[in-house]
Amino acid sequence: MGIKGLTKLLYKYASRAVQESTMNSFFGRKIAIDASTAIYQFLIAVRFGTDGQQLTDKNGEVTSHLIGLFYRCIKMIQRGIKPVWVFDGAPPDIKSDELDKRRKRREEAEKELEIAKEKGDIELTTKLSKRTVHSSRKHNDECKKLLRLMGVPVVQAPCEAEAQCAVLCKAGKVWGVGSEDYDTLAFGSPILLKHLTASESKKLPIKEFDLRKVLEDFSLTMDQFIDMCILCGSDFTDKIKGIGPHRAFELITKFGSIENVIKNLDTNKYPIPQNFDFVKARKFFQNPLVTNPDEIEIKFREPDEEGLIKFLVEEKGFDEKRVRNGVRKLRKEFNKPTQMRLDSFFKPLQKSANNKRGGRGRGRGRGRGRGRGRGRGRRTGIGGLLKGKNSPKRRGGLRITHTQNKKNSERKRKTLENEKEIKKEKEIKKEKEIKKEKEIQKEKEKKEKEIKKEKEIKKEKEIKKEKEKKEEHTKKKKKKN
Repeated sequence: MGIKGLTKLLYKYASRAVQESTMNSFFGRKIAIDASTAIYQFLIAVRFGTDGQQLTDKNGEVTSHLIGLFYRCIKMIQRGIKPVWVFDGAPPDIKSDELDKRRKRREEAEKELEIAKEKGDIELTTKLSKRTVHSSRKHNDECKKLLRLMGVPVVQAPCEAEAQCAVLCKAGKVWGVGSEDYDTLAFGSPILLKHLTASESKKLPIKEFDLRKVLEDFSLTMDQFIDMCILCGSDFTDKIKGIGPHRAFELITKFGSIENVIKNLDTNKYPIPQNFDFVKARKFFQNPLVTNPDEIEIKFREPDEEGLIKFLVEEKGFDEKRVRNGVRKLRKEFNKPTQMRLDSFFKPLQKSANNKRGGRGRGRGRGRGRGRGRGRGRRTGIGGLLKGKNSPKRRGGLRITHTQNKKNSERKRKTLENEKEIKKEKEIKKEKEIKKEKEIQKEKEKKEKEIKKEKEIKKEKEIKKEKEKKEEHTKKKKKKN
């Protein structure tokens, strides 16, 4: 579930912290992905037939999650993203009430689904079948096996995956977190990416949320932000009925903490539920059960082609040609020379002990230089910079050949092109947003005019009615006289 109604607040009070992007924007980034929400998406999205049946193997075992994960993971890696998949551990005790509610809702949906099937209502059957979906331990284990065979890092969280993702991001092990739950922000993740694992057919832009900007625009501390999220409604405690996201924001802004909110709250209007253990929920957000990031090794490896064939083709009935094609794509990306992001080129170069002193240098070149090199050099034993075709240069204490320079220039060129493309996409989106805002404003003005006109007509009618009443009253008086 995450945090109820937080989207509205973010767009209203912290729109600066929200940015819409494409997958290309995260080229070269390591991103921790909440596996549970992604697997749930794959189980719902990857279906066939008019009644939306999940894909299965010859034994009737569901394979939708494996198909979705395999192809989505390849797509991300092809776009330059380095995904790190984080899996849920045992759920915390404070989440038991929420899990019970979900189980009951699922059971009700299953009963309704049977009735819809009997009636032959295809639309309702498809809708209800999605409500009955949940990822099991077996689904998770199969996904872990698949990722390891693909050579992609897997992290097993001791408890909540969102919390582990947030800790990895705070420690700098990853750049951001891909999840559909706003819990990730409440756990303190500096960057949250929504819709990263969503189906491409939906054409949803990836939404990037910056926690630092959220706190700045909300004018809240991290602890106050957590309290506001608890009042909005989270998975870890009941919420106070009648308090929505906007009211929660107003109350925390005014009183600073849930304790002070309760002191000043009209409990007749807003009764405090029995299971409103906000202190436990707050402590869990502040100090969740996670593995120390320093103990986690994030390493990408070559895909195990034969292992993937055995698992996906022989056991799960996948098409061998498609699997081998997927492996080729993975290999191609893993064997590519590392392409750096544009921002990495602006880091200051380190100076070596050899190049602290500068001055004129003269001497013979090493390697394939054309004899003597003359010019302003550093007294490093080489003398001046050599001008031979393959002669080495000194830059910041590093030997760099002309071939390497050529490769670096090519990488820079590609990166610049990529950045320009991203910039262009953002400008187009911005123009669309401005256009949309103008249309909304026009529509709003139109409605306001209509309302104003209606009020004027209503007022005129009332005046007319009042006038008629007076005239009638005058006539009656005259008759009496």
